[in-house]
Amino acid sequence: MTTPGPASRAQSWLRPAFYLGHNWVTFLGAVLTTSSSITLIGFWLRESVRETPTNPYAGILFFFALPAVFLLGLLLMPLGAWWRRRRLRARGALPAQWPPVDLGTPLVRRAVVLVALASVLNVAILGSASYRSVDHMESSAFCGTSCHVMAPEYTAFLASPHARVACVHCHVGEGASWFVRSKISGTRQLYMLARGTYSRPIPSPVKRMRVAQETCEQCHWPQKLHGNKVVVRTTYADDEASTASTTVLAMKIGGPAAGARVGIHGLHLDPARPISFVATDAKRQVIPLVEAVDASGRKQTYVSTEVPASADALARGERRTMDCQDCHNRPAHTFDLPERALDRALEDGRVSTALPFIKKKGIELLRAEYPDRETASRRIAAELPAYYQKDHPDIYAAHRAQIDAAARELDAIYLRNVFPGMKVGWGTYPNNLGHSDFPGCFRCHDDSHKRADGVTITQDCAACHTVVAQDEPKPAVLSDLGWK
Repeated sequence: MTTPGPASRAQSWLRPAFYLGHNWVTFLGAVLTTSSSITLIGFWLRESVRETPTNPYAGILFFFALPAVFLLGLLLMPLGAWWRRRRLRARGALPAQWPPVDLGTPLVRRAVVLVALASVLNVAILGSASYRSVDHMESSAFCGTSCHVMAPEYTAFLASPHARVACVHCHVGEGASWFVRSKISGTRQLYMLARGTYSRPIPSPVKRMRVAQETCEQCHWPQKLHGNKVVVRTTYADDEASTASTTVLAMKIGGPAAGARVGIHGLHLDPARPISFVATDAKRQVIPLVEAVDASGRKQTYVSTEVPASADALARGERRTMDCQDCHNRPAHTFDLPERALDRALEDGRVSTALPFIKKKGIELLRAEYPDRETASRRIAAELPAYYQKDHPDIYAAHRAQIDAAARELDAIYLRNVFPGMKVGWGTYPNNLGHSDFPGCFRCHDDSHKRADGVTITQDCAACHTVVAQDEPKPAVLSDLGWK
């Protein structure tokens, strides 16, 4: 019998790979893996040199779908070999013993090196794809634009002071457990979206947010003694001149640092004297019971006489220790009421006060009922010029540019705050900061929360702020304060 040479032995050793890999399943896996890997690498190279962010739907394709295709191809190749091996064994065509591996043969060494390099490349592509997928999922654009039902929250987010803070920094935070929890929640939300069973409007995650110490306080420091903050607020009347009046407040932010328990933060966030409460509604707007620790260390209980609650209702209510989120409940998703939004537009000059009754007419158009956002845009753009053309023709002729600019700003205000398709209207999401637009502070400071001895939670305005000037024209107020 002739002894086979090195080349023949190598070919014999490689024969299982050719035999077992010669099937359509393995071929399909090879095609999927090769094509998807080339496409992924090309896309990543393109992303590394472009400045504009990735389209969210392109991100879903290139960061989720294609890596999944790549992985599927990798799995199909050995699966096809296993399937063909079973078929060969059933037909009796499978050799009982394969020739031994001889690494001294050049062809075998080249084959091993090729397999090793392919494995390293596959691991590198999979690792990069996994990293990029997670990175894309944690981007604000993915959170806000990939899912259309989040349009109201994302629109408000872009206009907020936290617009450059990624959503996951507040809604997920650090740690593997919260990361896993967020992905499980996202899967549930995706299922609800596919079935159309999601809530309209999307409820605020009041009970599912992490505590402020693990999110907000990673950047903010409420225990620092902040002192007073001057707030200048200008409002406009609904008379013909849209008369402006300015209120200047010295807000007593304070803080509990170094034992200086003064101001808003000092009185509400002192860890040595915590405040807790019971809320009986999902939005924490109804608070029938408040408990606070006094200077002597005794717990004092205040019960509301306006919104009395039974013992059963209190037991079923949410008991919570107060933190930042109980006042700053919409720090990154603030929706305006039309009056406040239009006042800012008038103050900034985006809407001209030269237009008579612009505040009154603007609020009328903003608060009108529209079936959808497109109809609102059309009607606002048409009805504001029509009003001035009919009732103030001289103003219409002289200030047409200002009228058109005002109409565009009214439309922008409406589109930032109202989403009829998601049932988001004016005031859908209460903001607890202050008490001008929503109950806010007055949920507790309403002069009806009393102790057993009749002492109430204070409603003294001076506890939180001092009015420096009120109902005066803004230039005069700024001059009095030494500002220009």
